[in-house]
Amino acid sequence: MLLQILALWGCTPELTRDCVDMTNASSTYLSIALGAIIGTVISWWIYNMQKKTSVKQEETLRRISELEESHDKVLKSIQQFQKTSGQTP
Repeated sequence: MLLQILALWGCTPELTRDCVDMTNASSTYLSIALGAIIGTVISWWIYNMQKKTSVKQEETLRRISELEESHDKVLKSIQQFQKTSGQTP
């Protein structure tokens, strides 16, 4: 079925044995197929890189939040210690 549809558009020597030379139509089909494959690979690569970057950013933000909480606890402990030892901050 696909070969019959492609036969209407021109000779495709990659698919049929009766063709002697590559036609503009078969060249176009080949270019579209290669472009689609290359475009898919590049899109997937960019998506994957952005996903990895996003995961790293989320991990960094989570770690910063943990450090911030730890810092607040240490400051409160220091303030409590200074109050109990009679010194004012």
